[in-house]
Amino acid sequence: MVGVVSSPTTAFPSLETALKHHFGYDQFRPGQRAVIEAVLKNQDALVIMPTGGGKSLCYQLPALLKLGVMVVVSPLIALMQDQVDSLIDNGVAATCLNSSLDYDTIRQREADLLAGKIKLLYVSPERLMSPGFFGLLGRLIQTVGVSGFAIDEAHCVSEWGHDFRPEYRQLSVLRETFPQIGVMGLTATATERVRLDIAQQLRLRDPLIQVSSFNRPNLFYEVRPKSRDGYQELRRQVKQHQGSGIIYCLSRKRVNELAEKLTADGESVLPYHAGLTDDTRRDNQTRFIRDDVRLMVATVAFGMGINKPDVRFVIHYDIPRNIEGYYQESGRAGRDGEPAHCTLYLAYGDVATADYLIGQKPDEAEQRIARQQLRQMVDYAETTVCRRRVQLSYFGEPLEGLCHQCDNCTNPTPIEDWTVEAQKFLSCVARCQERFGMAHIIDVLRGSKKQKILDLRHDQLSTHGIGKDRSVDEWRLLGRSLLHQRLVDETTDGYPVLKLNAASWQVLRKQIPVEVAVPKDFAPGPAEASTIEDAPEVAQLLTVLKALRKKLADQQSMSPYMVFPESSLRQMAKTRPQTLDAFGQVSGVGSHKLDQYGEVFTAAIRQFCADYGLESDPGAAARRSRPVRERRQAVGDTHRQTLELHRQGLSLQEIADQRGLKATTIASHLEQLIRQGEAVEVDQLVDTDSQRTIVAVLAELENGSLTEIRDRLGSTVSYEDIRLVRATWHRDQAIG
Repeated sequence: MVGVVSSPTTAFPSLETALKHHFGYDQFRPGQRAVIEAVLKNQDALVIMPTGGGKSLCYQLPALLKLGVMVVVSPLIALMQDQVDSLIDNGVAATCLNSSLDYDTIRQREADLLAGKIKLLYVSPERLMSPGFFGLLGRLIQTVGVSGFAIDEAHCVSEWGHDFRPEYRQLSVLRETFPQIGVMGLTATATERVRLDIAQQLRLRDPLIQVSSFNRPNLFYEVRPKSRDGYQELRRQVKQHQGSGIIYCLSRKRVNELAEKLTADGESVLPYHAGLTDDTRRDNQTRFIRDDVRLMVATVAFGMGINKPDVRFVIHYDIPRNIEGYYQESGRAGRDGEPAHCTLYLAYGDVATADYLIGQKPDEAEQRIARQQLRQMVDYAETTVCRRRVQLSYFGEPLEGLCHQCDNCTNPTPIEDWTVEAQKFLSCVARCQERFGMAHIIDVLRGSKKQKILDLRHDQLSTHGIGKDRSVDEWRLLGRSLLHQRLVDETTDGYPVLKLNAASWQVLRKQIPVEVAVPKDFAPGPAEASTIEDAPEVAQLLTVLKALRKKLADQQSMSPYMVFPESSLRQMAKTRPQTLDAFGQVSGVGSHKLDQYGEVFTAAIRQFCADYGLESDPGAAARRSRPVRERRQAVGDTHRQTLELHRQGLSLQEIADQRGLKATTIASHLEQLIRQGEAVEVDQLVDTDSQRTIVAVLAELENGSLTEIRDRLGSTVSYEDIRLVRATWHRDQAIG
């Protein structure tokens, strides 16, 4: 039996000599030599190196120095063919087996393998698990030997990774069936949790774990708001850049649209997505790699392991679903070490779309994890601190100082000392026994009387209410900054719980200060016109209002400008009026149009503000400066008291008991508040199943009376629940 032969050949006096001979390099990159030495000793290994860091060499060189065949598992046919072609071009005997080959070709390649003519065999996980393949492996072990198993893109094995593939989970069978053969996993992106999961899923035995720096100093990172003229800005940016570029989109439809527009505007561009045939995708990738075209507009299906080192820019036209995916996709720029540019366009409508797609996942645990990852991605896009620091912190790597290679470093936000606030925040985390997430900590700091806080007796903590002087947004800004600076940790299992670390205690002991980048317009106060004009949410809301205007105009067979002129829509987008009184102050809104369109437009604006976490319109800060009594009277004193108790997390009956009123009266208050545009959390008052049941009847009866709706639903559903859900449903229907 030949089996596995672990000792290298003696053809070269040193590994450096072998490296020079086979690949032409004089020296190894950081981390490569240690991995190669481990593989030559038949030791398992887990290799985390950034894109362009030289992962492939870690199994390619050992394959040439050991007897037998190195079996490489790769997820994409196009990727493995590209690697095989590159190796053959270097004079290395490599081949692949996949579903695109005909029977005769497969038989010939298997014969070459058994004859000892091949050193590296690339296969997909599906091919590896196919009937008969393990028989081929057995024959190879009996004849020429198998020098090792290399699992490329190993993050696909982990459900905590950004590109989980269920078929990768079956790869543990390699260790079970061939325990004497070394196994190595390789990936460009893996958090500590993903690393542990990879090692466990692949059944690695005492592996060498090599984690290289995730820092790609040649890449410049920036985030731009996507305006309503997003395509024109994209086109200008493409023209400004030299060399090849990749533009990533979330949907096939967006890929096709951009590719067609750019082609019509004279750009050399091709699309790439899973909806194209295998031949078309392969041809398009080949043409891009060969510089036959300059641009590739693609979904994330493109680029995994792509061997094109001179990509000069990567643009994400839609927000990625997680930081790991963004790091890997943007990292396809500048693999040659030369300067490259990475741009992310942020539109909150895209975030909502991504969240909707997450909601289509059948598994609730997957939804929970995916939503946490999306939130982290949005945090990255919105951050005012060094973007590279946020990226590296996500992977557990610290960065001292600034990178000077991102938009936040080259155009910095003012820094303020928030050490005292940080001590309050971290002290509250400790008082809550490190068992809760950021939202709960902020509620305690601000003195919330939510039932959950009362049940936990957290209203009796010394930190309860010590942060009333700061807004929710300010505490959230601090919390994110502490996470980015690694001054506090957060669990990543879909239930984000804050945990203190060594740096947290240094802050609490006054050993290190805490500085926070605070946007110039963050502090409460009237927003300047220029700030409002430049804010990305203005353009996004304007798009929403234009779509609503078009819908209403189409229903009445009139031109959109006859509903409202664009100047009125712009004022609405800037001021975000959420009540009829405020809407009536918009230029171009007379009494007739207020009656005709006021409800539907204010409902749309309220929904937009709720979706994107906008507390109120930009004039809210000025209104907050008015006396409390004056503000309460503007809404209605008794309604305001009900609303304030609701926002403390109290149930309908709890509010009624505290105010000495009937639950029916409280429901009436909240119903009117919903209709007036106030933010009422119906999910907090009516369970989801009841809401679905009520909405189904509302959709059937439409304008039915409260009694008719109750009769259809039966006595198990209360009038109060119907009133609240109906008010919310009518508001949502008005939005369209």
